[in-house]
Amino acid sequence: MKSYVPHTENERREMLESIGVKSIDELFSDVPASLLLKRRLNIGEGMSEVEIRKAFLELVNKNRTDLKVFRGAGAYNHYIPSLVLELSARSELYTAYTPYQAEMSQGMLQAIFEYQTFICRLTGLDVSNASVYDGATAAAEAMVMMLNATRKKKLLLSAGLHPEVIETVKTYAHSIGVEIVVVPLNEKGMTDIAQLKANAEGFAGLIAQNPNFFGVIEDMKALADCAHELGGLFTAYVNPIALGMLKRPADYGADIAIGDGQPLGVPMSFGGPYFGFMACTNKLIRNLPGRIAGQTEDAEGNRAFVLTLQAREQHIRRDKASSNICSNQMLCAIMASIYMAVMGKHGIKEVAEQCLQKAHYLADGLTQIKGFKLRYASPFFHEFVTDCEYDAEKLNDALKAKGFMGGLPLGRVIKGEHGMLWCVTEMNSRQDIDDLICAVESIVKEGLA
Repeated sequence: MKSYVPHTENERREMLESIGVKSIDELFSDVPASLLLKRRLNIGEGMSEVEIRKAFLELVNKNRTDLKVFRGAGAYNHYIPSLVLELSARSELYTAYTPYQAEMSQGMLQAIFEYQTFICRLTGLDVSNASVYDGATAAAEAMVMMLNATRKKKLLLSAGLHPEVIETVKTYAHSIGVEIVVVPLNEKGMTDIAQLKANAEGFAGLIAQNPNFFGVIEDMKALADCAHELGGLFTAYVNPIALGMLKRPADYGADIAIGDGQPLGVPMSFGGPYFGFMACTNKLIRNLPGRIAGQTEDAEGNRAFVLTLQAREQHIRRDKASSNICSNQMLCAIMASIYMAVMGKHGIKEVAEQCLQKAHYLADGLTQIKGFKLRYASPFFHEFVTDCEYDAEKLNDALKAKGFMGGLPLGRVIKGEHGMLWCVTEMNSRQDIDDLICAVESIVKEGLA
């Protein structure tokens, strides 16, 4: 246990001799002395298995899993039927990854095909890929799709997108020389169409979120129509559960639909792993990154599956690649497929209705408390922003002490913000909501915020 490297001194010496150097220092002699660390790494001494287990248990015990959750902002606390975790834990699915000898993996290809079918039905669009890493990655890949389809180098992003999604897209854009313009929101908390028109010259397309980061339901048809009239494409970043109530992207003319699939039966897991879904029209299929499984027939006329349109993949024609996606989040995507199959369209609709009704019940209750008000009067789904006279961080700390994970203090993700973003799902009972309202009232009266 004296070293973090398993090789013995003799093994290291033999390896160095085989490449003609005498020491580790000589191996890295090309590194300038000014860049070398002149002390030992601060990672402590080696530990026994017993000590390591104890250390990790101490870390685990710092996590709170008993709080009643009223926070979303991209990770949502939905009920996951036991069948989802039970079936996805089967060994042939639990080790799922990108199939390389693809046609040999008929079961995996069928699973991908079924997943794609679910996403197409959910979004109404023609074709889906076999998932990407997360919602932010899906947005960045959608940007590349629109740039390639239009041959333009400017992209508009709604300020209603999740701030971390905006930053991810900007990171991708910086490396390929793309101009990014963030279109502000109007007083209703919706993407400002007048500002969209003012910045649209030479743009490839627009990405807007519905419901947006602040919970407001956008007029997606108006945004899609405007983008198309100005010569660009339109990408809808959507919450899949909200599609149980709201119009599908295809219904308002979106060219691409993307989002984070975590609400579809994937545990929050302290931040991941999740998966990003992507779907588009047939017109854009050759710009769609990642894996696409198609249905065909074998030589004997049996139903069979095959990865299709592979010529566009970077592992086949890397010099022409427009994406670095050659993998997928297949285990998470399979969990989503099982969730959608178990819930069905009526089940997802019921979840959406409960989210909507309970969120409005909480909003009504909070705004009865002195000093609280809704920021936007616009329709919202299951998230909303409150502004108040109190310190959001102190209020949140006081709620935690009472057993609640309160809304997200927006100052954590947006510089200069002071509001709180609340979220309610079907997991919050009426009693939970009443208890939260009473807790906030108590904290305010006691002057703890």
